[in-house]
Amino acid sequence: MSFRIEEKLFIRNYAVSDFKNFINKKLAKKIFEPRVVKSLYFENLKMQMYDDSIEGLTPRKKIRIRNYPEQKIDNYNLEIKFSSVEGRYKTKKKVKFEDFEYLKRNGILDNQYGVCLPKLYVSYVREYYLMNDVRITIDKDISYQLFSKKMTINDPNIIIEIKTHFKKDIDSLTENFPIQIIRFSKYCNGIESFKRN
Repeated sequence: MSFRIEEKLFIRNYAVSDFKNFINKKLAKKIFEPRVVKSLYFENLKMQMYDDSIEGLTPRKKIRIRNYPEQKIDNYNLEIKFSSVEGRYKTKKKVKFEDFEYLKRNGILDNQYGVCLPKLYVSYVREYYLMNDVRITIDKDISYQLFSKKMTINDPNIIIEIKTHFKKDIDSLTENFPIQIIRFSKYCNGIESFKRN
C-alpha cells in the first residue's frame, strides 16, 4: 500500500494557458497524449459515500469503474479510492466488459457501505504532465450523467490535480500558484449539479 498526497485546483477556462505557462517554466513534461476518461461511480441507497466526502470524514471510499472510450480495446478498471488520516491510496482491478455489465445490473458489495449501485457517470478529457516526482493532470470538458437518466450536465470549469508521495514537492510547487487550492470531488459536484437542476 502506497499513500499519496493529492491536491486539486479549480480554475476557469481563461486561466488554463497561464497555468500551462507556469508549469512549462518549471520544466514539466507531457507524458501522455490527452484522452477521454469515463467513470461510473457506485453508491449505496443512503448516499453515504457522498455524505462522507462532503463532510470530509475518514475513513471513506469512492467506488468506480473507469474506462477510456476512444480506445479500441475493452479496458475497464474497478477502482476503489481510500481516504484515511494517513493519506490516500487507490486499488485497481481489471474487469471484462461482461463483468462490467453484471456489476451495473447487480451492484458491488462493499464491507463499509454495503450494496452499492451505479449512480453517476463522469466524463472528461485529461492531459498528463510530470515534474520530478509530481504528476499533474488537467481535466476539461467535464460532463455528468445520472445512471438512471439520459440527462447530461456540462461543467465549464477545469480541474487540475497534483499527486505525489512527498508533501514538500507539492508545497514547493504550489507556493507560487496564482490559483486557489480547494477540496473538490467530481463525483460530489456531479451529484450537486443534478440537485440544483
